[in-house]
This record gives sequence, C-alpha cells and structure tokens, in this order.
Amino acid sequence: MKLSDFDYRLPPELVAQHPAPERAASRLLRVEPTGEFRDLVFRDLLELVDAKDLLVFNDTRVIKARLRGRKDSGGEVEVLVERVTAAHEALAQIRASKSPKIGRRLFFAPDVSAEVTGRRGEFFELRFEPDRPLLDILAEHGEVPLPPYITHAPESDDESRYQTVYASVPGAVAAPTAGLHFDGAMLAELEAKGVASARVTLHVGAGTFQPLRSDDLSSHVMHEEWYCVPEETVGAIAAARARGGRVVAVGTTTLRALESAASAGPLQAGAAETRLFIVPGFRFQVVDRLLTNFHLPKSTLLMLVSAFSGTELIREAYAHAVANRYRFFSYGDAMLLDRLA
Repeated sequence: MKLSDFDYRLPPELVAQHPAPERAASRLLRVEPTGEFRDLVFRDLLELVDAKDLLVFNDTRVIKARLRGRKDSGGEVEVLVERVTAAHEALAQIRASKSPKIGRRLFFAPDVSAEVTGRRGEFFELRFEPDRPLLDILAEHGEVPLPPYITHAPESDDESRYQTVYASVPGAVAAPTAGLHFDGAMLAELEAKGVASARVTLHVGAGTFQPLRSDDLSSHVMHEEWYCVPEETVGAIAAARARGGRVVAVGTTTLRALESAASAGPLQAGAAETRLFIVPGFRFQVVDRLLTNFHLPKSTLLMLVSAFSGTELIREAYAHAVANRYRFFSYGDAMLLDRLA
C-alpha cells in the first residue's frame, strides 16, 4: 500500500482546538464489525464493556517540554524536548533561524541554559544547567507541548486537560489522547461494574506528529519510543483470556506497547524501545478492541487503525465522522473498534 491510500478530506473547522466542556461528554463512534455505525456519547462505553473485559491504560505523564529562549548569538530559539535521556540531558528538536552548532549555548531564563553537545539525526543532544533535575526545570520554565494543529498558545486549562486523570509516569511530550475522555467518576463506575484495568507506560514522542516523506511505506522508519509492560499487566491479560474477556487498549500507544512486547513471541513483561510500524497485514497478538481518537490524514496512526479493523471499514467510518461533524485529533471525539477477524 502507498501513503496516498490513507488520505481523506477533513474540513479545517472539525479539528478540535479545545477539549469538550466535560471529559466524558465527548462523542463516541461505535464501529461495529458488520459495518454499522452508532453515534453515541463517550459515557456509553460503560455499556459496551463487561466484567470479563480488561481495559489497559497508558499511564505516561506529559511534561512541559517546550522551552523558548535565545542562542548565545542572540537569535530566538524554540526547543521541544523529545525525551529526557539523563538527569540533566535531553534529545530535542530545535527551531531557530539557523541551527546551532555543537558547543553553542542556549539560554531560557537567568539561571537556566543548555549546551548543544551533539546530533542524532534530526534531534539535538542538550546538556542543561544548573545542576538540578531537568524535569524540575521543565516544570518551572516549560510550556505544555500542544500539537501543531492546535493553534492557540497553551492556556491554564491545557495544563490539566492535555493530561489524563491517571497520568503518573512523567516523560511524554504528547498526550495518549484516547485516555483524555475518562474522568474520575467514569473510572469509578467501570470499577464498580467489575471491569478490570491494567497499566502500561509508553512515553509518546514528538515524532508522532512528523509526516511521512515518501509514498513508499516500506521506506519509513518509525521514531523510537520507550515503553514498559509490568508483570502485573501480563498477568491481568492472561486472567482476562482465561475468563473469556477481551483486552481493550485505551489508545494506539497502549496498543503499540502491548504488541511490541509480544513481537518476538508470547507477551513479555519488561521495558524496551520500540519502532513498531503497524500497517495493514500486521498480525495482532494481544489487543481485541481499540478505543482511539480520529487521526491525521496520511499518518502512521491512521495506518494502524486500518490494520486493526480493515482499510475499507476505517475509510467508511472516517467519512461517516466527517459527515456527522465529529471533532478530530487530540481534543476531539473517540471511536471504539474491534480487531479484524
């Protein structure tokens, strides 16, 4: 298949610029395997899962990864931390009129600076000063790294709404957006119903927004992301299988973590890096259902959901969503999919 096979027309006004007033008030498109589409609200998910099922969440926490400052030459610079690699070091994208060379310094506050120490492809290696944890520096001086298609500057509301209510492990520079629809009350209702849950961690990188540069999908190399699947989650999945339940991944990042951990055989607990690129023809080993938002045209995530539920069904579902004025992308609405039989 080619990149052009995953294109669709999206009216610009359907790109959600702000979250719904309430998390669980978003819309939910139920895509039945039969091809039927049901227009629901997100809270209806409570009726679409049962006590045998297992919901798996990505508990990564978005960090304030965007820094604005100046180069030692005086020019303005914008840094987007891709990942924190050590207590005082990071890989980052840098936007400036002229790329800084190795050895140059960047200044973000009177007491905060970074030295460019190397390059890794499109990313810059940075070492920060002063001698305090980089996560603390980002929390004090950084901005919420809203996606490029959200056009407003980060507001106070974005600090809480571009974050899941269960986020606990800092390290992501983009939110696992399917989880943004859950509020505390809905999680409590799911638990009261007896629906089991488990966690994985996958630190979503800024590379998730990078466009593919070739129509030949075989030439694409995914950005690398760190993930961890706990032993407890492996056990919870085995227990769900034993009772005849379904494994429901909350978001494509959760799915990528689980399928990466099963790429060499049975699902394995542990932490690793993944470049897993899922396209139609991929054989899923773990996930039975996928809760996900609507993804960008020609994106790797649109390819992933097409692999999961079938290219033609996804094409029809997206056409239905556009025609019925669903809200798209990070702050948009959700859809519930079943794995292609």
